[in-house]
This record gives sequence, C-alpha cells and structure tokens, in this order.
Amino acid sequence: MPVKIRLTRMGKKKQPSYRVVVMDSRQPRDGKYIEQIGRYDPLQDPSVIEIDQDRANLWLARGAQPTERVAKLLEATGAMTQHKVASGKIHTVGEGAVEETEAAPAPVAAAPPADMPGEIHVVGGDAPADEDVEETAATDTAATDEESE
Repeated sequence: MPVKIRLTRMGKKKQPSYRVVVMDSRQPRDGKYIEQIGRYDPLQDPSVIEIDQDRANLWLARGAQPTERVAKLLEATGAMTQHKVASGKIHTVGEGAVEETEAAPAPVAAAPPADMPGEIHVVGGDAPADEDVEETAATDTAATDEESE
C-alpha cells in the first residue's frame, strides 16, 4: 500500500487549516486517514506548525513519502533533518573530530600571486615615502610615551 504524509483541509470557506496525516495515496484529499501526526494553520501570524516528530520519523522510516508542502513543514520543524541523520543521508561530525578541529592551528595566509605588484598605490593621494612613514611612527610612539608619564 503506497503511503503518503499529506495535508487534509479543515476549516470554513476562505479560512483553511490543515491536518498533517498519514494516508493511503489512493484516498481522496479529505478521505479516511491512517493517523494524524500534526496540524498546520497558515492564517495565524506566525503560521502554526505542530508535528509529532517521533511519529513523523517512524512513518518516514517505514517508507511513507511526504508531499512537497509537508516536506517543507517537516524541514521547518526539524523532523526531516532528524530522519536524514538517522537514515545516514546527512553525515554528522563526531565529538572527537570537533576537538581535533579546535586544536588545529589557524591557516597561514597565502602569499600574493607573482603577477601582483609588491607596492600598494593609493588613488587620489600622494603616498608618503618610506622614510617619512618611519619618522611619523617614531614620533607617534615618543608622543604616547610622554603622555603616559
């Protein structure tokens, strides 16, 4: 029996609310269902999504196929991610690998390409000569030393 997880419409005219149900795919939209696993109310602000993640994971593990809209709702609640991790479709990093990554030294910056010039030219201004920069840096440090005394 092909089983799907899909929405059945509830509510009044122009005021839809939905149940997230598990049902035979050959049944009509609002027909008999096997189990109700949640509800979805798009009219509230923000939209209400309530899904029993344990039951959703159980039915996904049994092979029930969610419709596109239900798959998005399951992603929003985290049930689809839990299923993918449990089935091995998403690989997680273990505790030991995380500790090794934290202990690893930071990567060293790569040298500039050979075709790039070694100097930096400022557009719209005169760049000070190297001697002027050294003198300015020396006077700045001397001035801060005098202020701190």
